[in-house]
Amino acid sequence: MTEETFVDFSTVRDLLLGAQERRGFLTYEQKAALQHAEWAASDARNGYRTEPKVFQGIFKELAELATFQKYPELAAKLAELMPMSAQDVRAVLASRRISVEDSEIDQALVIIRQHVGVE
Repeated sequence: MTEETFVDFSTVRDLLLGAQERRGFLTYEQKAALQHAEWAASDARNGYRTEPKVFQGIFKELAELATFQKYPELAAKLAELMPMSAQDVRAVLASRRISVEDSEIDQALVIIRQHVGVE
């Protein structure tokens, strides 16, 4: 059985840049992934730069909440997207069609805002 590892776009970007340095080239698909990762990790996407340390902090704290213990992929998605409103959190959770208490959504938002530096 394999263990899932969730990473943010800045980590993907760094891994692809490292591969490019080692090999001297990237395949077409890798170049496309690198271009997307560079954009997604920048502040152009949601107003906040993605940092691996921030991603890991958010992910670890969200994963401790009851809902996200069952769905770690949703905790990773929220840690990457860093939503600032309850509506945005619900949009991510809608992909699994699960119901979540408003209090847990509020807890998730507090965690995200603390790590991003909004609160």
